[in-house]
Parts: sequence; C-alpha cells; structure tokens
Amino acid sequence: MIDKTGTDPLFQPLKLGNTELANRVLMSPLTRSRASQHGDVPNAMNLEYYRQRASAGLIISEATQVSPQGKGYAFTPGIHSEAQIAGWKAITDAVHEAGGRIHMQLWHVGRISHPDLQPNGETPVAPSAIRPEGAMTFISADSGMVEITEPRALDADEMPDIVEQFRIGAINAKKAGFDGVEVHAANGYLLDQFIKSGSNQRTDDFGGSLANRLRLPLMVTEAVIDVWGKDNVGVRISPTGSFNAMYDEDPLATFGEFAKQLNALGVAYIEVVEDSFQGNHAEGRPESVIDAVKNNFEGVYIANGNYLAEEARDRISKGRCDLVTFGRPFIANPDLPERFRDDAPLNEWDSGSFYGGDERGYTDYPFLEKTEA
Repeated sequence: MIDKTGTDPLFQPLKLGNTELANRVLMSPLTRSRASQHGDVPNAMNLEYYRQRASAGLIISEATQVSPQGKGYAFTPGIHSEAQIAGWKAITDAVHEAGGRIHMQLWHVGRISHPDLQPNGETPVAPSAIRPEGAMTFISADSGMVEITEPRALDADEMPDIVEQFRIGAINAKKAGFDGVEVHAANGYLLDQFIKSGSNQRTDDFGGSLANRLRLPLMVTEAVIDVWGKDNVGVRISPTGSFNAMYDEDPLATFGEFAKQLNALGVAYIEVVEDSFQGNHAEGRPESVIDAVKNNFEGVYIANGNYLAEEARDRISKGRCDLVTFGRPFIANPDLPERFRDDAPLNEWDSGSFYGGDERGYTDYPFLEKTEA
C-alpha cells in the first residue's frame, strides 16, 4: 500500500538518543564475512556495501569483534587495531556523506569460535565449559563449516578484561566516526551465554541467580556508556532464540529483569530479535516476552525478525515497537526504504551468497531505477 497522506508509520522521523532518524526502516546487523582476512580490516568492497544502504533510518553495522579473542568466524571485521579503525572510518565517512547514520555493533563470540581463529591457538572462552551441540563455524575460505569445540570457563578474575575489551572497542568505534554503538547480547554469543540459564552453569558471582547471570552484561553496558553516554548506546537481545544451541528456562523473567536493569542505566534502545530464521523456541513472535521487555523499559523498542513492510507498519501503529530492523530484505534491496515508500517490488535474496565471497550477492543487487529500466 502506498501512503499518499504522509502518515506512513515507516516514514515518521524519530530521535534515537542523540541521533535524528529520517525514517523507521533500519538496517539490521548482518554478518557477511567479507572483511580482509589478514588483519580483519574493513575494505573498499565493504565501504560500497554500506554506502549503498545509507538511506536506512539507521544502519547497525555487522557484528564487529572487540578483540582477537572475540573472533568466531573467518573474514569478520574487528575494531581493536589502528588499521581496523581506519577501515571503518572510511565507511562511516561514506555513509555520512550519503546522508546516513550508522551505529557499530560490538561483539565477543565467546564459545562460538575455534582454536584456529584464536590468538596462539587458545581455547575459546565461555561462562561454562559447555560445548554448544550442533553449532558450527568456518575458519578459512577452504575449510567449510567445522564444529565448535568445547570452550573453557572464564575465571572470575578474567571478567574485568572482558569488560575492558568492550570499553576499548567502544573507544575505537568513536575514533572510527560512528554515531553510536550497540552491545551484542544476543544470538548465542558471549554476553547471551552469560544471560541464559542453559549456557551459564556457574556457581560464583557470575552465575546461578538471575542477578548474577546479568552481572557481566550490565558491567559491559556500563563501561560502554562511560565512553559514549547513555543516549548513544543500545543493546541487542534474543530472548527466545535457539541459534547456537541457546535456551533459557524463563525468558519472560530473565529478559523482563534485564530490560529493567538496562532502563535503570538509561540506554537509548533495546533491539529485540523476536523471530529468527536461524531458530526460535517460540512459535511466531513471543508476545508475552515482548510485553515484559516493553513494560520494564522506557526507551526505544526496536523490533527485529522476519519483518516486511505491512507488518512493520501495523506493529508500529499499535505501539508494539518504535522502529524495525530489516535483515535479508536489506541484503537484496540496497534502496529498501524507497521500495517500501513506493510499494515497489523487492529483489529476491540469494542465501547462497550471504556469507563470504566477493561482490556477487553483496554490492551487485540492482537499485529500483535499474530494475525498472
């Protein structure tokens, strides 16, 4: 449906913390595994990809490892070296020159890694030494998918170093010219591993009770706020996601309380993975969990997961969310907001080119005018 009245919910401006958004069609953080393998440095191909999508109300960058220890897949970018900062700075400059806004997603994969990806072949770290059954990664262009090995449990005295990795990543994201940052506490990676009962079997101050399981994610978020200020920080969660062998026995209580604590810290937004093509324990959108998050959080609620335009409009209109991040539609449609505004047909995505490779399936999807021509 084309909105001729100027009241299309997707195209109402919104202030997200200190950032003015021109529309509510946001680009989801999307791992594409196309950074330069040597040094995990963003490159010219990545720059073109983000520049093409600058019409998004906000781009949230692909997950970006805050340290060498935080790496879990080949060809993913980092934000812990001068070369990486410079590579990202070229990207943020290009996005800004095109009129866009961009946040960096700060990432530590925890157990979703492999010794071949770790410094000096070390064992990946986790809250508990639990191997995620069925979780896979890839370590090179030729490796194919390989199984995740059993991680080692972090010692309590290592937690300050994890926090410091995120703090330095936040500092470097600021140097790289981002408009804000998102703490990745979703999708089965390190902070999600601490939050959820299925992956955190600790008996110290960082496990057991819900308060203890939330301790490290909240410490990380506080450290990032210290760098950026609360108005420029968001947090991503996936309460019912099953990707990477994740499970929580009471997601409503867990994420209702996490939302309450994040609200106390004053973060600008929570991005919620409601329904994922990568796996979800809930059928459809977990409305009771969504309510628990919304009822305990006064900031902006960003919805994510299998959305297209009409459902996004409907849920924004009904107050179920404020903004929506789009993933696969943005992969295949660099001009997605324009297509939604004009009710134009969408390019179909090629799932075979999601991860790794070259420009094919990355920067060669046609824009609307080229499609019509």
